[in-house]
Amino acid sequence: MRMKAVAFSEQGGIEVLEYQDVTAPILGPDEILIKVKSCAVNYLDIHARYDRPEIKQKLEETSAPHILGSDIAGEIVEISGEHPDLAIGNRVLLAPCIPCGICHDCINGYENLCDTQQLLGFQTDGGYAEYVKAPAKNAIWIAETLSYVEASALPIAYLTAWHMLITRAQLRAGEDVLILGAGGSVGSAGLQIAKLVGARIFATASTDEKLARAKEHGADVTINYKDIDFSEVILEETNGRGVDVVLEHVGAATWDKSISSLAKNGRLVSCGVTTGNIGEINIRKMYQKQLTLMGSALGTPKELRKLVRLAELGLLVPIIDRTLPLERAADAHQLLESRKNFGKVCLIP
Repeated sequence: MRMKAVAFSEQGGIEVLEYQDVTAPILGPDEILIKVKSCAVNYLDIHARYDRPEIKQKLEETSAPHILGSDIAGEIVEISGEHPDLAIGNRVLLAPCIPCGICHDCINGYENLCDTQQLLGFQTDGGYAEYVKAPAKNAIWIAETLSYVEASALPIAYLTAWHMLITRAQLRAGEDVLILGAGGSVGSAGLQIAKLVGARIFATASTDEKLARAKEHGADVTINYKDIDFSEVILEETNGRGVDVVLEHVGAATWDKSISSLAKNGRLVSCGVTTGNIGEINIRKMYQKQLTLMGSALGTPKELRKLVRLAELGLLVPIIDRTLPLERAADAHQLLESRKNFGKVCLIP
């Protein structure tokens, strides 16, 4: 069977993305075939297209073009093996990570720490296509109350933000939290999660338009980081105290200011380094203020199932910037690279 997909045979700029006919996936043991209804685009896809080594290795090992896309929602059209909890026609979301299932971390419920885990759309072909295959265990049933587009927004951005704020930083009602880059996928997801918890939210963005949107989605204080040092605003607005939690995903460019924004016993949680890997820290200030600095990467299937249920109940409403037809994947990448989106951009085959 043939299908339409957006794929590339060499890494590079947007021009390498090609809407083309490719061979549809053939199922292996205990896999399912999904008719893709929506696939969200992530900044991770852009890194993959440019230079991620996992993609380079896959392209070198196979003659087939690579298909991106980790955030996938759709309908089951084929099942391999015995899986009584699944049926043809089920509406499902795919958990994006494929852990080994047998290591110490997997056995103890920390699948996102598995050293050999794979990611849909990276080590495997993903959802920029009419069909995608995945392990049957990755399917998460979604109710009719949740649209395919909303569901596809959850796996990478919302799962990452949830693991950061709830599991790692343990954000609580009444605390102050700083959300960097509130217009991006993780930042906008963090806004909603922090609002659900009942925290007071400080949000940064690069344009007044994005700051206005951030206000609409729960930000209490907004800061244009291009106009002013956000750490100075934080200290002024908190009478010199600082915030309890910083959601940091920018890296070197904001590292020092993020730490300066923390209150005593503050927690900084980081999931990204888009502006560089190396950040300095004043160790004396760290131990005198008893700060906690922690890393965070994606989340677990258990957390994703909880997010799905919250979204089905309307307690979380995924922020969608826009949807585009699959053949306009290059336009979606351009939107993310120029940082013109607020929330998720989703592709519809």
